[in-house]
Amino acid sequence: MKPLTVIKAGTGVLTRLRDGTLDGAALVRLVTAIAGLIESGHRCLLVSSGAVGAGVSAFKLDGYPSELVVRQACAAVGQARLMHTYESLFRNFDLSVAQVLLVGEDLREEKRRKYVGDTLQRLLAEPGIVPIINENDSVAVEELRVGDNDMLSARVARLVGAERLVLLTSVDGLLHPETRELVPEVKDVAEVLGFAKDEQGRFSIGGMASKLKAVQMAVESGIETHIAHGREPERLPRILAGEVGLSTRFTVTS
Repeated sequence: MKPLTVIKAGTGVLTRLRDGTLDGAALVRLVTAIAGLIESGHRCLLVSSGAVGAGVSAFKLDGYPSELVVRQACAAVGQARLMHTYESLFRNFDLSVAQVLLVGEDLREEKRRKYVGDTLQRLLAEPGIVPIINENDSVAVEELRVGDNDMLSARVARLVGAERLVLLTSVDGLLHPETRELVPEVKDVAEVLGFAKDEQGRFSIGGMASKLKAVQMAVESGIETHIAHGREPERLPRILAGEVGLSTRFTVTS
């Protein structure tokens, strides 16, 4: 089988900071990069945030909603907008998209987890289909916690047996707390858990600390993981080729 990479794009990568609406240019660059990876022989699965942020403008809000029912309503509107955009952009590369919305129980309960895994493997067997996963935020409750899609991407990567997980965020990777320089490689996630704290943006939840928890799960499952800049998705081929200094690479140790 061709190598499988799970790519997670956060809300901060996909939406505009000023108003939370979808950033069309950022989406074009991301889709172009993923299509290029597929063209070069990779299999890709995308875990995409952005549904709540994409729906915020429809409710004329000036920030990420704190009330659960409002977040769910924003997600219902935003998910439709998000998938319509993905479908239109991937079609330019003769690729179709498949939407898979999950809640926590889908990955915790054994029978449901198997059904999800079987469906994803069937989708991945088709070279012209890109599975796009998000939490079903319009009905989920406890799953709307900080870092939800970071951990979701790690669980999905483990479920489908991915070789790599790439978490795209709004910085180049994990930065050293004192020098603010990029940490290019980490061999023990536990040693850097104190490097970051969670910060909530206006239209997103989660932060570097939640990413490190997801990284730890992925690495412990034998999945090489990267934290990379989502506004520079053209770096993805070089990152997957092993070029150093373009991301923080978390290695798998035996």
